[in-house]
Amino acid sequence: MDIWDKKKRSSVMAKIKSQDTKPEWIVRRYLYSRGYRYRKNVKNLPGTPDIILRKYGVVVFIHGCFWHGHSIDGRIPHSNSDFWRKKIEKNQLRDEQNKEKLLAMGWAVITIWECQLKPAVRKQTLSELEYYIHKHYLDRHGLWQTHHLNENENIKLVAEEPVEYKKKSSDTDACDR
Repeated sequence: MDIWDKKKRSSVMAKIKSQDTKPEWIVRRYLYSRGYRYRKNVKNLPGTPDIILRKYGVVVFIHGCFWHGHSIDGRIPHSNSDFWRKKIEKNQLRDEQNKEKLLAMGWAVITIWECQLKPAVRKQTLSELEYYIHKHYLDRHGLWQTHHLNENENIKLVAEEPVEYKKKSSDTDACDR
């Protein structure tokens, strides 16, 4: 049983934003401050991704945990639970189909969950996002290379050996005074 009447519930649900949410603002502000330029909500791409980094070949979806069913176990509303379960499952299926279409088009798809932007884990999430953007860009252009050392391969140091300088007697005298 819903705590509000049908009209009030409709009014409340209509006010829930689907674009320019706080999690989207957090990610966009971070990317912009780091020098990334992007487009938002490009409608001609499957699923209308929240952020599109065309230069890097990356699209970013920022999903609300409730609406897209992230760790939703036990949090489905008690009123009209069948409706909510079906709706969330439909959203998850649509998300997966959109991801497959974007991958087939050559895009890298990154999904950030609302819970990953909580203050305790936000810095790590945004750092990982930047890592994946760079990694995909380098992979895409064939520039991502790793070098594995053999056990008997020596590593050449670039830095010079440290040089010890003699202390002047006047320096030690100044400290003693």
